[in-house]
This record gives sequence, structure tokens and C-alpha cells, in this order.
Amino acid sequence: MCYNVLAMWLQRLSLTNYRNYVRLELSLPPGLSIIQGQNAQGKSNLLEAIAYLATSRSPRTNSDAELVNWLALEEPFPYARLAADLKRAGRLEQVDITLLPATGNGGFRKQVRINGVVRRALDLVGLLLVVLFRPEDVDLIAGAPAGRRRYLDIALCQIDPVYCRALSEYNKGLEQRNALLRSLRPGAEAVAQLRFWDEKLAETGGLIMARRQWLINALEKAAALHHLDLSGGYERLRLRYLPSFDPGHAPAKNALPAVAATGVRYDNLTPEGAGHVFLAWLHQNRGRDLAAGMTLLGPHRDDLGFYLGERPLRHFGSRGQQRTAALAAKLAELTIMTEATGTTPVLLLDDVMSELDGDRRAMLLQVLTTVAQAVITTTDWHPFSPTVLAQAQTWRVHSGQLEAVEPMYPETTR
Repeated sequence: MCYNVLAMWLQRLSLTNYRNYVRLELSLPPGLSIIQGQNAQGKSNLLEAIAYLATSRSPRTNSDAELVNWLALEEPFPYARLAADLKRAGRLEQVDITLLPATGNGGFRKQVRINGVVRRALDLVGLLLVVLFRPEDVDLIAGAPAGRRRYLDIALCQIDPVYCRALSEYNKGLEQRNALLRSLRPGAEAVAQLRFWDEKLAETGGLIMARRQWLINALEKAAALHHLDLSGGYERLRLRYLPSFDPGHAPAKNALPAVAATGVRYDNLTPEGAGHVFLAWLHQNRGRDLAAGMTLLGPHRDDLGFYLGERPLRHFGSRGQQRTAALAAKLAELTIMTEATGTTPVLLLDDVMSELDGDRRAMLLQVLTTVAQAVITTTDWHPFSPTVLAQAQTWRVHSGQLEAVEPMYPETTR
């Protein structure tokens, strides 16, 4: 694919009452920024805030209340605010998220502004593109399917706003269909009431499945190359889409859903075709759904498989192999997002250098030269050479306070 890469630059980050940051105003340069500090001082919180401004969701919690500084919670009107200025394609964009008390339930609601205008959270996604890699991301391979679905969804939502809207509509429709399933008894009336939601889910679900299949195939191509470099050329990584039914073929009468254990490579799924097959499976599986009181098939049950040869890494890979595959997948995400949008995302690395051996660390540092901006956190300076430190803007963080510091080269660090 040929494309012209545009630079994206997060110029300013402002935090108020966010986690342990009571007040932060930070100007970020292009290129490499390294933030050093001990654990529990705010390193991960800062990268989380950038990711939150990009996706309107925290990569670490589902509760927005956890993001509000605990001292602010004692105020009569607690709130938290995140704001950023970013330069993209020569234009300055301003994004702002304020967390305000929600009426009645003790939680918090988001108020999103883009260039000073109140907008939906969905409108925010895709303005600031980020790829975040954390030590916990090794669980992308070994953890639950929900984490792998989230990985696909975060990348696709930043690439494709149509996908993001379809995913939101699908989740709302799924909630309505499940509520209806719990209230119905099998019979003609149940069939009539479910038909509407079956068609809604099939329409949005078909698009979700087709786009996930496209992304997984693209990721496999890029991740396999990264993985060959990371593993010394000895192991070839494969990625496979693992849906809860075969979206490439309509079900035979009374057939039960089944997908090959090692996954099937789908090369030509379309939203319309996958939606048509999904609708047929919803109709066939209706009795089981009614008995279970929930929708048993669909994109909400998708999974992503990582394999070395025919061996699933989730079950048979060592911790080192899983870490290598996760890093390859994240580097592939960076590649695909750049190709798909024509803009290089901001790369966020949360204390991952110490988790890598020398060869993998060197490869990752080489990748940093290909991005317009990267923000890295670390507990110490040792993983970085004097050359890298000399080219970076360096800060130290302590108790939610940042100060610019001169690089401390590994030879002199105590």
C-alpha cells in the first residue's frame, strides 16, 4: 500500500484531579520523551490519561470514578479534567474530557469537547491515535478472550469511525435482545418479538465481523515479520480469527456452531455476507438462546488465536514466547494504523524496556526512530544508551509532580 505519512504531535497535556495528579501542565516535544520514576508515583497514570483522551476509555479500569483524585472526591462538587492540544496534518485540535458527578448513582459521566464544542465520546475517537504497550499486555495471549476483543476494538475504532458506531449499536442491541430473552417463553410470540433485534444485530454484527477479519489478516502479515526478527528467524507467528460460528457459511438444518480449533483464515468476508449468515445462525440458535436467557452467538463471543505452527500460544507457549508475540502484535498494530490512516500514532510504552532482553530492547528502540512521537516510562535509566538519552526529553515524576532532568547515563546511575 502506498500512502503519505502525516506527523501527529501531542503538544500539550493538562490534568486536573486525575488519579494522583492534582494539577499538571506538560508540554511534550516531537520525538522521544522518557519519564523516569519509582512505582506508584504516576508514570502509568500519565500514559493512561493520554490513552483515555484518545479512546474515551481507560485501559486499566471500567470505572470512571477510579480516575478522580481521592482528595477531590471529598469536595462538594468533585470532578476531573483531561485536556490536550494536538497537531495533525498541520491543524491544531483541542480535546477535553471532564468527569462530572452523575445524578443519583454516585458515579461519573463524561462531558467531551472538541475544539470547545460539546460532542459525543464517539466523535473523539480517532482524533488522537495511540498505540499503548504495557507489561500486562502479555495477557493479550494468555488471558481471557475479552482482552483480545478489546485489543481489536481499540485499534479498529481509531482507524474506522463507522466500525466504532456499529460496535456501539451492536452492544446496545445485544443488551435489548438479552433482556427480551430473559422475559420470554418459547413460542410464536417470542419469535415475532425477537425478529426485530435479530435483524439489528445481524446488520451491525456483519460489519464488525468483516472488519475484524480484515484487521486480523493485516496484523498477521505485519506481526509475522516483526516476530521473525524478535525470535531470531526461528519461529513464524500466525494469527487467526476465532468467531463463535462460521461466518463464511450458512448453517445446515439443526447444525451446531463449530469453528476449527486452529482457526480458519477468512479472506473475503463482507458485511452483507457475514450479516446474512449471522442472521441465519441467530434463527437456528433461537431455542438455545431462549433456554439460556442470553445470546450465545455473535461478535461478543469472538476470539483471536495466536499460533506458532499449529500450536496455540495461549496453552503451549512459554512466558517468553507469549511476551514476544504480544510485542510483535503491538508493533504490527502501529504499522497497520499508520497504513490505514496515513498518520503515525503516538507510541506509548509503559515500563516495558526492563521486561525485554537486549535484542528485543534494541529492536524496539529502532522502531522509535520511525514514529513522530513516543512517550516512554521507566523506573531507571539503565535500559537506554547515552545516545538515546541525549536525543530524548527526560523528566522525573514523584507524587504526581514532573520535573525536567538531565539524562543520567547508565555508567553513572546508582
